[in-house]
Amino acid sequence: MPYDRNIPFNDISILPPSAEIENDVDILKKLVSSSRALATVNSSMLRLPNPYMLVNTIALQEAQTSTAIENIFTTEDELYKAISDTVQEDNANTATKEVLRYREALWEGYRLINEKKIIDMDCVISVFRQVKNSSAGLRSPQSQTTIKRGQSEFRAGETIYTPPRGVGLIEKLMDNLLNYLNNDEQYPADPLIKMCIAHYQFEAIHPFQDGNGRTGRILNLLYLVNKGLLSQPTLYLSKYIIIHKDDYYYNLSVVTQRGGWKEWILYMLDAIEKTSGLTNSLINDIINQMNATLDYGKSKLKWYNKEINEFIFSQPYLKPAAIGALIERTSRTTLSKYMSDLVNAKILSPQKDGKEVYYINDDLIRILRG
Repeated sequence: MPYDRNIPFNDISILPPSAEIENDVDILKKLVSSSRALATVNSSMLRLPNPYMLVNTIALQEAQTSTAIENIFTTEDELYKAISDTVQEDNANTATKEVLRYREALWEGYRLINEKKIIDMDCVISVFRQVKNSSAGLRSPQSQTTIKRGQSEFRAGETIYTPPRGVGLIEKLMDNLLNYLNNDEQYPADPLIKMCIAHYQFEAIHPFQDGNGRTGRILNLLYLVNKGLLSQPTLYLSKYIIIHKDDYYYNLSVVTQRGGWKEWILYMLDAIEKTSGLTNSLINDIINQMNATLDYGKSKLKWYNKEINEFIFSQPYLKPAAIGALIERTSRTTLSKYMSDLVNAKILSPQKDGKEVYYINDDLIRILRG
């Protein structure tokens, strides 16, 4: 029976797909290069002096780009100001808050898998609720959910996919998906191939009313961490997807319409390989610039040290009070002098925003923008 995008896709296949997919020569070749690239970026992450440095750099970029895939846009300026100040974060615009929620969801999921050592339904729902700032759960069986083209697209409003619908169906499909991910004895496929397959399955199930794309992309990273392939969930995977967005949706549809797993898996493995190279370059550039700035800062300023240098590279926009908290017994006058020292040494540059003054790490901004 031909595929009809206007009818709920209740014929979605139970995992795993045919075993011949895992043994395809082209997929195995791509798996080797993707695995090597991912191992290299993980080694680079371990070189960072502070294991959480990437929370506000690469992880934030991933958050911003992942929300952009869903046509939610915020400027870097608004985003960096928000993360530098909790008051600013509270007053951020809607798009910026969406990005920040993605970041918080990423780290809430990271906390849960470190605690449970498994991606279970509680973890999936917790990530979704953080992403959407909601107390909702799985879609109800009567929900008439469809996926339509955006208003800015050709044939705006046209239905492009109708996810499965029915009493107990989503629960059954999600149980199968999570069992496939977690049960390596029953399903001993390579973790990267599992991640590729599971990502399609999650998006096809579309278990929530909204936020499935962002939740699914977070689960990709959490799974790689859970399998020991990443030490932190900070692979910049969404950049590849947004650059190749048409291919992403096309290859998803090929699996749905024709069971074309090979094209989809090769696409995702290429995303991992290319993203690993990009993330590795970012980390190396950040580390090299950190080392150069530390040597320069210590040569110019007697009070400059490794702790302050690491903090300056933890996020692009900084508030004086945050730096002052690192320096004990610092008066307001002394802190002002320290900030002036950093500006005069061209380590930071000031930017006024009304009554507020932010101090910008231009070298870190340059690296992040590529």
